[in-house]
Amino acid sequence: MDDLDIDGLVAAAWPAPFSQDMGGWRLRHAEGVTKRANSVLPAGDPGPVDAAIERAERFYAGLGLPTVFSVTGKARPAGLDGTLAGRGYARVDPTLALTREITEGGGDGGVVIDDTPSREWLDLWWSVDGRYPEGLAMAEKILTGVPAGYAMLDGVAVGRGVPQGEWLGIYSMAVAPAARRRGLARRVLRALLDWGREQGCERAYLLVVEENAAARALYGSEGFETAGAYHYRVRRK
Repeated sequence: MDDLDIDGLVAAAWPAPFSQDMGGWRLRHAEGVTKRANSVLPAGDPGPVDAAIERAERFYAGLGLPTVFSVTGKARPAGLDGTLAGRGYARVDPTLALTREITEGGGDGGVVIDDTPSREWLDLWWSVDGRYPEGLAMAEKILTGVPAGYAMLDGVAVGRGVPQGEWLGIYSMAVAPAARRRGLARRVLRALLDWGREQGCERAYLLVVEENAAARALYGSEGFETAGAYHYRVRRK
């Protein structure tokens, strides 16, 4: 699946509410809520790279945010990752993009999928995945910026599916700590795949941090294979 456009799919499925173009680099921000929505997407050539980096740094400094670049193999201009490393940017959160075909369903029922996230859904997801104490309202704005399905199982496991043409993006998988090791995440995942097939999707992708061995094992057992990767380069405020 070498046609996976990680940059384009992720940017569309996790849309920053504020974005500014700078010669093909997209400067995104969402009040600091998630690196994904508060980072430079370097998809073009903004001119001399050092000057462009300095412009980005001034942009984020004006917002009181660290400067963050989302870097895949398609980052432009070529060699940007090394340039950022040379300027002292730390490599953070190496992440894998996993994909699989969506075949006939394997869901066993019990999972409810709605087209908006309920308060219960939001509170559970944020209690597991939230890293920003005051950021839930902005996180909800990001989530609901595009049509999606919000899956919940027994009030203790959630996930989000984003139909994107032939692709289904799977995001926000979370299980309450007390309910883990009971196969609930697997059931949510399978329900989202079934739902995505009903939406006309043929393939699914998801993102998992490299160091999350448990999640990688789950997804691998469900037929997902590595199709790409990205990481962040971060300069602190």
